[in-house]
Amino acid sequence: MKQKKIPERLCLGCNVSKDKRELIRVVRTKTGEIFLDKTGKANGRGAYICNNSACLEKAIKSKRISRSLAVEIPAEVYDGLRKAIEDA
Repeated sequence: MKQKKIPERLCLGCNVSKDKRELIRVVRTKTGEIFLDKTGKANGRGAYICNNSACLEKAIKSKRISRSLAVEIPAEVYDGLRKAIEDA
């Protein structure tokens, strides 16, 4: 039987490819709204971060999330990411 392919995405903090389900997704919609996507299926441009505070801080410091989504990220989104990592 053929094995089902597991999608992998690149973490913007540590630059390592991981299973898509292990990562947290930040989405920018066409209207410019930015939010955390808990389902992983929301429409829009996505950026992925490990479930690790060190990776998040590295991505924030280097502004990789902002560059990936091509928009300035508000502080509320970063606070939401920190909270999501703490809860997990």
